[in-house]
Order: sequence, then structure tokens, then C-alpha cells
Amino acid sequence: MSTLLANDIRQAALAFRGYNVTNLGRTRELLAEPAYRTIVEFELRRFGEVCADVIGRPVDLANRILENREPGIEAYAEAIAIIVAAEVAQLRLLQEIHEIDTTRVGLSFGFSLGELVAVSCAGIFAPDHMIRVPLAMAADAVELAADVTMGVLFSRGPVIKYAQVRHLCEVITCEGHGTIGVSSILSPNTYLLLGQRDTISRFRELMKHSLPHRAQLRINDNRWPPLHTPIARQRNIPDRAAVMLETLPGGNGPPSPPVFSLVTGKQSYIDSSPREILRQWVDQPQRLWDAVDYCLGAGIETVIHVGPEPNLILATFTRLSENIREEMAGNSLGSLSMRAVSGIARHSWLAGLLPARTNLLRAPYVNHVILENWLLENVPK
Repeated sequence: MSTLLANDIRQAALAFRGYNVTNLGRTRELLAEPAYRTIVEFELRRFGEVCADVIGRPVDLANRILENREPGIEAYAEAIAIIVAAEVAQLRLLQEIHEIDTTRVGLSFGFSLGELVAVSCAGIFAPDHMIRVPLAMAADAVELAADVTMGVLFSRGPVIKYAQVRHLCEVITCEGHGTIGVSSILSPNTYLLLGQRDTISRFRELMKHSLPHRAQLRINDNRWPPLHTPIARQRNIPDRAAVMLETLPGGNGPPSPPVFSLVTGKQSYIDSSPREILRQWVDQPQRLWDAVDYCLGAGIETVIHVGPEPNLILATFTRLSENIREEMAGNSLGSLSMRAVSGIARHSWLAGLLPARTNLLRAPYVNHVILENWLLENVPK
């Protein structure tokens, strides 16, 4: 079993990645392993057939994987199917080949599309049913992406308050030249923004007078489907998704393992309607920071990153760990005094949190496992 779960499995969390500009990861290598091939082929075929049925044209995910052809934004539906197939296959390999019961982990969560997979793998909805919802919206999401730009808003100094960012987005949207919104909250000083036409540039112009002086905004040149923002409402995507969810089989009983929602920033699937949460998933920002904070507060010792080439969740944990290590350089955490913690100044956004949120100090000591790497390093002989 290697060191995947050297600690109690209840102190592990499953983290499912979402859509990115690259989505193949090491799936081709997993497909090439005789011990894994049957399961990987089955899931690629299963989700390829669902994708083809929804979008109305032939889809061959296995062939795309074998030819190493990344699905760009124009093949967004195929990208969705590949990610879900890879995540479901990786979990099956862990459960059926390596006999690790992932239903016993302490927590599960996912970023964007990853939350739908986390919910499905926790038994609330079947994954081949759930995937039909984002697939049905894929074409409209791609068309909306035509004039959408991503901006990465961050500060090397103080916290950037979410209320201020949201208000500035509303002010710019009211000008009538396109909609802009917060798509993800990565930390108290880092946000992903998605805006139509020149709204990101307009945000950069106005933020000089509305946000902390050390705030910066970088533009990402890739095209992104504007989910988790109000832009999705322009094609009635939230309501159409809600109608599909009404008749989706399942939706009863608590998830196993527990699922932390990036829509609400809580373990909402225990006592709230999963259909209502997932309706909000379409146009509400992803609260990744809340999930990171919760993991550390709950004593999670191992995060297992599920999916091809995990990116944003791992990067967020890594960035926090690096910031913590920089602040604590030369100090022993065991003998760290509260005065030393509160006196930190290099990362002022972090310094303001640490006296009350000492759980963040655990970040450098959490073990991160990229599941596709682990599977390839531990192929049964």
C-alpha cells in the first residue's frame, strides 16, 4: 500500500480537480498498464457514450487519449467527459485493485466540475447521470466564453475583502458593457475573476481607488467557460440545470464520505437539498479557501488529489504552505509563542489570520498524494 495512507484513513481527504486548459494528465499511461486497462477503458467508453448521447455526435475518448490530443475549449464537452472518466476510474483502481476503501475517508471535496464528481462518488447521484447536466450546458458555456477574460486578483500585502471585490464587479456590470463576477475565492488575498469584453481591464482601472494599494491583477490569455459567475444566467443555464436536476435519480441520504461544498463553504450536503446546492453551483463563486481552511481545522493529514494532472487545489495548498514556511523560518513550531505569531509582517494577509486561526500552521505538514502518480508507482506485479 506504500505510504498513501500511512495515517488513519479517517484523517484523509479526497480532492477532485475541475476543468483546466490541460486535462489528459497521465491517463494514457494508466490505460497502457495491463492491471489497470480494463477499468480505465470501461470508464472512458461509458462516459464517452454518455457524452455522445447528450451532444449528438460520435465521441471516442480512448482514441483521443491514445493520440494525446488535448480537448481545447472547442471540445469542452469531451474535456468534461475525460475528467469525470479519469476521476471515477482512478477511484475504482484504488478501491478494486489496491483494496483501499475510500468511503471511509474523513472528507471529500472538489473544485468546479470536481464537486459534481465528489457528490456522485459519495453516492448521492450516479456519475453517469450527473454528468449529463454540465454536458447539456457545454455548448452554451463555450459560446459565452468567446468574449470572456480571466483576471487573477491578488495582493502581496493585506487581505482583499470579498465584499469589496463583489461590489466593484457590480459597479462595472451596471455600466452596461458586459458582466464581470468573482468565479473563485482561492484565499483571503487571491480571487479569480471572469468578465466579458473589456470588463477585466475596467476592473484593473477602478481597483486603484477601491482596493488595497498593493493589490494586483494579471490577465490570463486562455478562454474559460464562465461558470460560477452571473454570466451563466445569460443563457438561463442555472434554471435549465435546475430543471434537469429535478428528475435526476437519487439525491436522498447523506453522502459517504462527507462532502464539503465549495458552493456554500460548508458540509451542506448532510442537511440541505443537494439539488438546490447544485443549482447554485452554476452561478455562485467557488469557495476553495473555505475548503482548505476546513481541512486544516478538521485535522486532515493526507489530501489525495484525484484526476488527471491535479492543479488548482494542490497549488493553493502549496502556496499557503510556502507562505507559512517563509514566516516561520528559523522558528520551531513546537516552541512558537503567540507573540511571535502575531508579530509576523511579511505576508500581512496571513499575519492577520494566524493569531486566531492557528490551524493554518498545519499546512506545511499535510501530506499530498497525486493519485495518478501513486497508481503508476504502485502497479501490481
